[in-house]
Amino acid sequence: MKDFLPDAERLPGALPAWHASIQAESLRAVAQKAREGKARLVALWASDETTRGAGYAVHLALALPAGLLWLSAPLEREHPRYPGIADLFPCAARMQRAAYDLVGVHAQDNPDHRKWLRHAAWPGGQFPLRKDFDADARPEPGEDHYPFVRVEGEGVHEIAVGPVHAGTIEPGHFRFSIVGEKVLRLEERLGYKHKGIEKRFEALSADEGARLAGRVSGDSTVAYAWAYAMALEAASGVQPPARALSLRGIALELERLANHLGDLGYLGNDVALSFGFFQFWRLKEDLLRLNHELLGHRYLMDFVVPGGVARNLEPSALARLLDALGSIEREVATLRTIYDEHAGAQDRFIMTGQVTLELAAQFGLAGLAGRASGQAYDLRADHPVPPYAELEVRVAGHIRGDVAARVSVRFEEITESLRLMRALGAALPGGELRVAVAAPRAGQLGCGWVEGWRGEVFVALDAAQGGRLHRVHPHDPSWQSWPLLERAVLGNIVPDFPLVNKSFNLSYSGHDL
Repeated sequence: MKDFLPDAERLPGALPAWHASIQAESLRAVAQKAREGKARLVALWASDETTRGAGYAVHLALALPAGLLWLSAPLEREHPRYPGIADLFPCAARMQRAAYDLVGVHAQDNPDHRKWLRHAAWPGGQFPLRKDFDADARPEPGEDHYPFVRVEGEGVHEIAVGPVHAGTIEPGHFRFSIVGEKVLRLEERLGYKHKGIEKRFEALSADEGARLAGRVSGDSTVAYAWAYAMALEAASGVQPPARALSLRGIALELERLANHLGDLGYLGNDVALSFGFFQFWRLKEDLLRLNHELLGHRYLMDFVVPGGVARNLEPSALARLLDALGSIEREVATLRTIYDEHAGAQDRFIMTGQVTLELAAQFGLAGLAGRASGQAYDLRADHPVPPYAELEVRVAGHIRGDVAARVSVRFEEITESLRLMRALGAALPGGELRVAVAAPRAGQLGCGWVEGWRGEVFVALDAAQGGRLHRVHPHDPSWQSWPLLERAVLGNIVPDFPLVNKSFNLSYSGHDL
């Protein structure tokens, strides 16, 4: 990292992470150098530094071969602006829009300046992550107009879907421009589930923030709770006990397993293979019930806590878990054969919703969808922290980038998660479950970076005085994936959109999409 940026300082903790402060005018040059070195943009966010006697700041997290680099660029108080980087990292465009909506920092030359998160929830010209924000202010009528890009021409018409959907799916608006049944363009509008999470962190102590972090995204509670705990533990100079880290690993793989089981069921349902839907959801429900019995919660909330874990896995409980995992493995192997040999399912899966290798690389696509498009990134293997450092994780991957590839990645990751949990259970160390975590000193930084089931979950933490939180930024991997879903559906027929959408299964609300 010193070869790339000599002034970067290593952050404490097991994660290979560095931090550097640079001038705003140098931001593009550093980003350009990073792009040339095959770096990926993990996150972009902004902060209000006025209570510290400064102005504002914009922050970037970059994934480099050596690890994670957190860049901070101070901005002036009166007209906070910085050079936009969306031409270098296309996935930055919506992050830059969100940074303006929330903090009022302006990305120069950003190709898209439409509001992203505001949705008439607060007035234009006011920014909720500024320290002086008036929470009682209300927007003027008509402020929620959103100018979608219109496609015109003979035979072109629009289909508007959402934001309210059937069932319990979270809100998102999809505007399809089509000719016949072929999709010419899809534009999403998200952010309807903006929950004010980052603002809420400001009112919490570092320890209280752990519960909130675990609720950023309900299907990824272990990943977010672990990333937050990793950030807080690094800022406080604490190393969790070995047993707790192994139990965290088991919980993270249980979370991955449950979500893959559910998604494979939904993917069967979307191609009229209802047998697959019922079988996979039976397996998922059995697993969720076992989670509750053994670890205290169906979705494992509040299991990962700062300093360790909240609950032990006794030998008898571990034996029950391993027995259940063996049963799941046998049934999934049979179900995969059925999916692979079902002509109707394969006809719908193959070459549907394709994301090419080139486009995936351009957008820095990681996680499940990235691995199905030739982007073989997996933090468990690339930058392993305990307990993964000893496990030699086998990374699943394909290059076709279609629904079939994303289905195959899920099957392969189920097999690997089962292997990892057996390995962790067989070598589960003794000792404590949790150590005390003292409040970090004011200005101390920490970051967490965890390979959740959907992709990389990132949390940046900046401590304030008295054990409070000055700024916490959680980042969901769906930010990088949603723009590519818009591209994946092009040229497909409208009835295939639910199938393509479910093959990604992106979050609508975590974090504040």
